[in-house]
Amino acid sequence: MPSKRSAFSEVLNTAVEKGYFAQNPLHGVKWSPPQVNEEVDPASVPNPTQIARLLDAVACLPGRGPHLEAFFGCMYYAAMRPAEVIHLRLEQCHLPKSGWGMLNLSGGVVTAGKEWTDDGSVYEVHSLKRRAATATRPVPIPPQFVRMLATHIERFGVEPDGRLFRNREGNYVEASAYGLTWARARKQALTRMELASGLAKRPYDLRHAGISFWVYSGVDPAECARRAGQSIEVLFRFYAKFLDGVREQANRLIEQSMEEWDRVSRGATPSAGPDLDRK
Repeated sequence: MPSKRSAFSEVLNTAVEKGYFAQNPLHGVKWSPPQVNEEVDPASVPNPTQIARLLDAVACLPGRGPHLEAFFGCMYYAAMRPAEVIHLRLEQCHLPKSGWGMLNLSGGVVTAGKEWTDDGSVYEVHSLKRRAATATRPVPIPPQFVRMLATHIERFGVEPDGRLFRNREGNYVEASAYGLTWARARKQALTRMELASGLAKRPYDLRHAGISFWVYSGVDPAECARRAGQSIEVLFRFYAKFLDGVREQANRLIEQSMEEWDRVSRGATPSAGPDLDRK
């Protein structure tokens, strides 16, 4: 809501500059946004075992299911936003025969409507969220996802412009289409209790699951934020519940180091580990 108010205020400022208004009428309006809980609910975030079941279910669906397995994989393994997945091209993918690969993300495709684009197209390619037009975001991807993408390319090929994912007509994948596929996969892969809890209710929950798993695995929060294409502030605000576990792990490591220093100061032989005398 604050971003919408800011955008509307800018429109009114432009109207003032052009002489339509004497002043911006919003300047005299006092409003505070209602308090909302922005944290990601752990109950909605699938774990790696549940992710595997969901992706397997997608792959087994008739029609567009097999084509969308790697599509949803992008959201989990690379924590990509749907718009970034739709825009993904072959030249952005480094897929070695073994080991980790890399996706060099450079933008996303959004549905804008014909009346809002310069060429009358329904879609518009945007730069990365809150980034300069030429900015890119390299995201390392694990070997199992490298193999999934390579298999996808070998099986389905790419469009003339290099796009990995498209609909039957070769156009951009629409949210309604992949949303329907995801809903069907959830019904097949999840138990009744998992469905009732809202687990992985939206495809976007795959991105939450990917980032949450990085945090849970002990990846430095700054690196998590960089890979996800968001600020550390946003990471701490949205994933606070997952970061609690990381803080506990960090506290244990610090406590162990302090105990080791106490042992050395009392003349005890230091245990195998970091070189405590190193400056």
